[in-house]
Amino acid sequence: MTRSLDVLVVGGGQAGLAAGYHLRRQGLDFTVLDAGAEPGGAWRNMWDSLHLFSPAEHSSLPGRLMPTRPGETYPDARHVVDYLADYEKRYDLPVRHGTSVHAVRHDGERLLVEADEGSWRARTVVSATGTWSRPFLPAVPGRAVFRGRQLHTVNYRRPDDFTGQRVLVVGGGNSGAQIAADLALHGGAEVIWVTRRPPRFLADDIDGRALFDVATARRRALDEGRTGTAGVAALGDIVAVPAVRAARDAALLTSRPMFTRLTPQGVEWADGDGTEADAVIWCTGFRPALSHLTPLALRGEGGRIATEGTRAAGEPRLHLLGYGDWTGPASATLIGVGRQAREAAREISAFLRK
Repeated sequence: MTRSLDVLVVGGGQAGLAAGYHLRRQGLDFTVLDAGAEPGGAWRNMWDSLHLFSPAEHSSLPGRLMPTRPGETYPDARHVVDYLADYEKRYDLPVRHGTSVHAVRHDGERLLVEADEGSWRARTVVSATGTWSRPFLPAVPGRAVFRGRQLHTVNYRRPDDFTGQRVLVVGGGNSGAQIAADLALHGGAEVIWVTRRPPRFLADDIDGRALFDVATARRRALDEGRTGTAGVAALGDIVAVPAVRAARDAALLTSRPMFTRLTPQGVEWADGDGTEADAVIWCTGFRPALSHLTPLALRGEGGRIATEGTRAAGEPRLHLLGYGDWTGPASATLIGVGRQAREAAREISAFLRK
């Protein structure tokens, strides 16, 4: 059975919900297909101690402020899941959970979306699948011979899983710093934090509010033809959330340069010395989850799809939302995705009226 509609949104996390909110305001016929069995998107799979970089009131989707909780400045992942589930219900968004999309193809004047439970013919498609389902692992020599446990950020849950072990945490971004801090402060593990360059902590008074403002200002400058604006990268790489700050101040977040290879028992450093390890946690980032768009043959250098705003440059019926700055400043954040979702919905509405 093939169904037809104006707009099909692929992905029911924060970006898909923001898209649904604005599509509803435009009066469009749409459905959201989400692979997750329950609301909450990728937030449902985060590690137990994760907290946002910003207070609740600065971490909200359009139309509905995230509620605060007593004694909690920065909401945890469970808080975000509850908020997204409430948001979906409050606005009665037509999300079909447990439905994976396998392919989006050209189909004459429409796009054919093939999913678990059938197909849809849509006049436009919004891809909002994010990056969490596509973790990146670097091609480090010896990765296949290491006999200990290897896992990515997506698999980490709690420090108690590593009590009494020597753990290498690889990655100099926020995930690496937060997981290294979590293990060092609470897990009873010996932690070796490994980064390709010395870690750069942002000033303690900078959180997600300031980062969003800086990212927005940079995008505005670039749009106006001004150059030399480094944006968030000029401030540093790691937000000093309370746990990271505590570990840093206790001298528990001193990093070592990247090792040259993994060995069966551990790692080998550039000077030839070796260190045994029980586990390696790769906090090495993600790539956009775009395999469902492969039949459209739009991906270019670096695997990205060229965009004009959120619209795919090579396919005017396709919009990409929430993948990072290349689809809008701060678009991979709760507070940032709303602006791009609004602009995408307006452009889709104008396109469908033609």
